[in-house]
Amino acid sequence: MVDGRQRKNIKIGLFVEVVQKPHQRTGKLTEGVIAKILSSSVNHPHGIKVQLESGIVGRVKNILD
Repeated sequence: MVDGRQRKNIKIGLFVEVVQKPHQRTGKLTEGVIAKILSSSVNHPHGIKVQLESGIVGRVKNILD
């Protein structure tokens, strides 16, 4: 599985699972397509922050095919 903690693996248009800020404790994942990459850092231990086409903001946990 591709690592969602590395910015080089994140591209606009990818189908991903993200965890939103209010769901970090439960780990509930939301699926969607990346519209914007919000993190400027090269990597992040909890996942790169993105905005999905639906407007949801979260950290990438899984990159789906």
